[in-house]
Amino acid sequence: MVRQRMTGKERREQLISIGRTVFAERGFEGTSVEEIAARAAVSKPVVYEHFGGKEGLYAVVVDREMIRLEQIITDALSKGRSRVRVEQAVLALLTYVEEETDGFLILVRDLVPGKDQSYATLLNTAVGQVSHILGNSFERQGLDPHVAILYGQALVGMVSMTAQWWLDEREPAKEVVAAHIVNLCWNGLAGMSSTPTLSDEVQEQLRLAGEK
Repeated sequence: MVRQRMTGKERREQLISIGRTVFAERGFEGTSVEEIAARAAVSKPVVYEHFGGKEGLYAVVVDREMIRLEQIITDALSKGRSRVRVEQAVLALLTYVEEETDGFLILVRDLVPGKDQSYATLLNTAVGQVSHILGNSFERQGLDPHVAILYGQALVGMVSMTAQWWLDEREPAKEVVAAHIVNLCWNGLAGMSSTPTLSDEVQEQLRLAGEK
């Protein structure tokens, strides 16, 4: 049986998928065009034809991951009460780490050659969104909304660092990790619960997702 030849678009998508896997395994410096071409069963010039080299392929992979993760976090922060939004965002990031491990590894490990976008850029976007949510909450409580940016930086930094730790540990379950993160950021050290749980709204979301 003769194997059908890939279209240019199909070949490009294949190379992006393979490149994503190899970059996650070996990092940018440890990855070669030779290995990507070998895994795709093509010659090196095919990779150069589509992306101009390793740097071009890497930039496409990172751009896609940035867009994907930014959309995930933005969606999580877009609806619900302030606490629910924070819970949804923490869970969304941990779910991305769990389900798209290769993508997360690429974002947190390497910088993109010749580009100013990075995981830090994405986190800055999240800081702006979280600070806006916190600022509204502060105003309702009679607190100074101008310091919301400080709290936004602290919250996003805490979640990001915990996600990187959980990348290797994978214990406890992401729902437990999220509950403890929100316990600290929402209640503070002086008011933390000994048995934190996620809000009823988010637990219901998880239940419905599990039934699909």
